[in-house]
Amino acid sequence: MNADRLELRVEGAGPDAARSARGALAGLALSMLLASLGTSAANVALPDLAAAFGASFQAVQWVVLAYLLAITTLIVSVGRLGDLVGRRRLLLAGLALFTGASGLAAAAPTLALLLAARALQGLGAAAMMALTLAFVADVLPKERTGRAMGLLGTMSAVGTALGPSLGGLLIAGPGWRAIFLVNLPLGIAALYLAARHLPPDARRADAPRPAFDIPGTLLLAVSLGAYALAMTLGRGRFGGLNLALLAAAAVGVALFVAVERRAKSPLVRLAMFRDRLLTASLVTSLLVSAVMMATLVVGPFYLAGALGLDAARVGLVVSVGPVVAALAGVPAGRIADRFGAQAMSVAGLAGMTVGALLLAVLPAGAGVAGYVAPIAILTASYALFQTANNTAAMTAVGGDQRGAMSGMLNLSRNLGLVTGASVMGAVFALAVGAPDIAGAAPAAIASGMQRTFGVATGLLVVALGLAARARAAAR
Repeated sequence: MNADRLELRVEGAGPDAARSARGALAGLALSMLLASLGTSAANVALPDLAAAFGASFQAVQWVVLAYLLAITTLIVSVGRLGDLVGRRRLLLAGLALFTGASGLAAAAPTLALLLAARALQGLGAAAMMALTLAFVADVLPKERTGRAMGLLGTMSAVGTALGPSLGGLLIAGPGWRAIFLVNLPLGIAALYLAARHLPPDARRADAPRPAFDIPGTLLLAVSLGAYALAMTLGRGRFGGLNLALLAAAAVGVALFVAVERRAKSPLVRLAMFRDRLLTASLVTSLLVSAVMMATLVVGPFYLAGALGLDAARVGLVVSVGPVVAALAGVPAGRIADRFGAQAMSVAGLAGMTVGALLLAVLPAGAGVAGYVAPIAILTASYALFQTANNTAAMTAVGGDQRGAMSGMLNLSRNLGLVTGASVMGAVFALAVGAPDIAGAAPAAIASGMQRTFGVATGLLVVALGLAARARAAAR
């Protein structure tokens, strides 16, 4: 995870340039870590927040939803805005906003103010997530892009794995406000590294500045917000409100496409979807993220209900996935640089399919080891896919579109996660066939897990087919 291990060397540049590249990459990696921690650490604080503010679970869950909705609805727009006004300037603003909002969240006297601070945190995190990927090509030569993408993927996985344990320790000690206060020194460090080492925004003084697509931004934000709410409200149970939100999202997307076709400076260039490789990158990212969410939704129930593990051991086994992904990130980047990002994206999908298939046929008698081995295959392959897929997509677009493409990649991942949480959770509940999953028989839970990963295997086969066809068509 150390940037020095990437052996960064810029051709024709001296040691000062190499040190600056390492400092820039360290700032980008810390930005990715903070954005990931912002989600995972807050989850464990919900019971304490409910007690502190005297609120219901339905109310305090918005501490997480406000952050995720801000990221999901705005990440494409923020990425495109970075292309227009300067990625360095906007990333610094995002880091400052995230850090300041963390302080506001820690000091919030009411739940309403905490939710407002979390929404601001999410806006800052959207800039951090979108622009870190976009900056890689500005900092490093093309042949080392995969390694940098691997490092950023590693930091995201570390944040996901570290968040629950770090959050639990802080809540047990200083209290829930500490999970936001810890962001302050980290945010200041990231801001310092980015301000000192990131290259300045280069733009010709006489170049016309494209207009920002405000109608497209509003329509996309409303559509994505409606979809995300439809997938998260009701805990996987679809009612009239969920259907209405889905309908609103569909109408919003149709209007968005109509507006983008006429816009002089569109938020999203629809023509890029004619490129099979780019389209396949986005679709496969969504499908893969939905499958990975199944491991987090279904895994704990299987470990506790079918294998009889206590809460501590469940948490330990569930952390295997993020830890494997973190360890595999940088090696995956090296492999993508050496053998080609497109080929390794297909290879990662093939490995994920094998891991999901093993989980689909896993007998409960195989125990914890029988569960951990396929999970390790699945998550290591996911690290390879994500690194290679991001590398292929980001190197395929011009410099004036990297922010928007980075936003689209992050959006496809987020949509996959929220869709997977709802859809794969519903598949698992139907497969178990009991009104109360927690009280279901071990055999029913084991069967439900197998069927859920059978569906996941099918999704990965589709993703593998899309990626292989797109690669063949591009030759």
